[in-house]
Amino acid sequence: MMRRLLVAAGLSGGLLLGLNQQVYAQGEADERPVRFNGMEFRSPDSLFFINFRFRMQNRMGFVTRSGTDLGVREYDARVRRLRLRADGYVLRERLGYTLQLAFSRADQDFEASGIANIVRDAVIFYNFNPNFYVAFGLNKLPGNRQRVTSSGQLQFAERSIVNSALTIDRDFGVKVYFTHPIGPVALYSLKGAITTGEGRSANGSSPGLAYTGRVEWLPFGAFQDGGDYSEGDLAREPTPKVSVAAGYSYNRQTTRTGGQLGTDLFSPVDLGTFISDAVVKYQGWAYLGEYMQRHSPDPLTFDSTDELRYAYVGRGLNQQLSYYFPSGWEPALRYSWLRPDRVLREQANQQEVLEVGLTKYLRKHRVKAQLNASYQPARGNWDLDAPGNRWGGVFQFELGI
Repeated sequence: MMRRLLVAAGLSGGLLLGLNQQVYAQGEADERPVRFNGMEFRSPDSLFFINFRFRMQNRMGFVTRSGTDLGVREYDARVRRLRLRADGYVLRERLGYTLQLAFSRADQDFEASGIANIVRDAVIFYNFNPNFYVAFGLNKLPGNRQRVTSSGQLQFAERSIVNSALTIDRDFGVKVYFTHPIGPVALYSLKGAITTGEGRSANGSSPGLAYTGRVEWLPFGAFQDGGDYSEGDLAREPTPKVSVAAGYSYNRQTTRTGGQLGTDLFSPVDLGTFISDAVVKYQGWAYLGEYMQRHSPDPLTFDSTDELRYAYVGRGLNQQLSYYFPSGWEPALRYSWLRPDRVLREQANQQEVLEVGLTKYLRKHRVKAQLNASYQPARGNWDLDAPGNRWGGVFQFELGI
């Protein structure tokens, strides 16, 4: 398998090596090393550079018993994320790296694997030029926009239910990123990956691989401060900015319920995930929309006692709208729905969530306070007294460098 990955990397590099562009690649730092903020150390001969950062998210939340009974059914009080990150280069700036470690249980994939996996990113980058680079190791796949956007750049305390069910997340392998201008303003990005398909699993890999591709188009040019991968229009774009994208990931013979995520299946399955998303920003207004759909020829797996485990297949839509005031306050509204395919109608229900959020940015996304409220109807029935309906609330404070 490793030999196949290395061959794929060589082929990708050979195809694109001769390209030399002047537009810097877009995207938040989860797709390439950070070169700002944090604590920096550089060797006297400038052959080695490292940038240290940390961030933590402290959270308190609750869920009510029902839509009419506002008594608390359960609390959520914890350190949601606590991470240490290091980025830099070795020998020369073309050879970069990112390391990211997680120290809170929710970040360690413990429930799915039974192992406290603290490694989130361990990836080496080779930069042919500012617009073309290759990554080898463990980091995020070029999947849906909200997943690739760092959890520290979100305008709600958590990602949507659509992302939770259908994202393709992190994986180990080879990724290629390329950006090119179209005319005086517009630009496009091409992203591809060949990976193991098993995510952060510490239990080995199946014979199959995952193949992922994504294309992005920015008709009005680059966003300020990488804003196409940072939620909310904190830059208050003076002119309209738009990014639209589509992608597909085929995960062959995966052994996990969500492809790169989830518990182990009883037998391998093939998963195909289609992704489309768009972001629009202008003068404080920001809109994000994502549509995702996953399919499989046979998502149901059974053991010798006929116990069932299944890979989630279905489709979902997430939409977010917000306005950022110059004072640092941002109200936001989000609506998400998730619908399983018919083959899972006895195992999973349709889900919908309506959320409102209010964020106070003290130092952009690095230091902020977030207050979210949500209403979740069960089985598409929005009546307050419908069985299974509930309210929720979350307060989260994020601090980082």
